[in-house]
Amino acid sequence: MNIEECINFLLTGAQHKVFIKMKNSLKEVGLTPIQYGVLKCVWQFDMSNPKEIAEFLGVENSTVSGILDRMQGKGLLEREIDANDRRHIIIRLSDSAKELEKSVNRIVLEVNQKVLEDFTEEEIAQFKQYLRRVKEA
Repeated sequence: MNIEECINFLLTGAQHKVFIKMKNSLKEVGLTPIQYGVLKCVWQFDMSNPKEIAEFLGVENSTVSGILDRMQGKGLLEREIDANDRRHIIIRLSDSAKELEKSVNRIVLEVNQKVLEDFTEEEIAQFKQYLRRVKEA
């Protein structure tokens, strides 16, 4: 198989281009794409457990732990021991993290629109459907 026909090659290249656009755009609010992912899990799904966030984002628990360390250092969140189960950590967003939600959502929407600007609405819907199928396979 020619490498240009390899699904891994195509997905990796596409993901890298989108990642760079997202990374450059989120710089204006001091976030990385993975930090956005963590915040979005809390904003959208009210997740407060690092393990749950790691599972949703498809990364290792240790990866999320490091990300949370950096976010805590930036004053975006606090971690507390769960009073009901001392083995669990609860994430609480700071006011500054809560205030970022609208501007971050605007940035992500703009990046998505830019990446997909050459596609019709129907193509976008199909593309997302295909990506979901590959992700779930």
